[in-house]
Amino acid sequence: MKTYLFDFDGTLVDSMPTYVSVMLKILDENNIKYGTDIVKIITPLGFIGTAKYYREIGLDMEQDALVELMRRYMLDEYMYNIPAKKNVIETLKKLKERGDDLHVLTASPHATLDPCLKRIGIFDMFTNVWSCDDFNTTKADPQIYIKAAERIGKPVGDILFLDDNYNADKTAKEAGMQVCGVYDDTSKDYIDEMKQIADFYIYDFSELIEM
Repeated sequence: MKTYLFDFDGTLVDSMPTYVSVMLKILDENNIKYGTDIVKIITPLGFIGTAKYYREIGLDMEQDALVELMRRYMLDEYMYNIPAKKNVIETLKKLKERGDDLHVLTASPHATLDPCLKRIGIFDMFTNVWSCDDFNTTKADPQIYIKAAERIGKPVGDILFLDDNYNADKTAKEAGMQVCGVYDDTSKDYIDEMKQIADFYIYDFSELIEM
């Protein structure tokens, strides 16, 4: 039996274009300048972590108000529109059928995470569905991966973490997990970097079956 810990946005679901457009919209609406690496920076942080970062770069809005704005912009898309990525549902079914243990760890809050997974029919395939909020930290913190392994009940090195974000993959690797980079259009500029730090890299989810 293999133990998998999956990211959500850009890994299980094709949400990154929506996620990025909403997050950048907030900066643009408030005339906040940002660098070309903004997506790479904010993707592992979740709503709370991103709100903190936005305040650090000059956005004058209370953290709670920022988080609520993000949730409001995102909610309808996750509840009604965002689809699973290609071959995700079929592959998860095959992994589950052969007895593998599946978990989710994502920066997204449960308010958008749970309804989306339930709508596309895969919520019940996972033993645990965690938001970073459940650990009071972000995927930029190595401790979140160690704590997740403790909750799963497996040594951290026996778990395969899958994410489309370079920073999250790098941090999980530093925490001692096996890491599989996942292709997404929004992170294609960092493929070579991810391959350098990851144990595996997949362009299509179906590749997991033969791994």
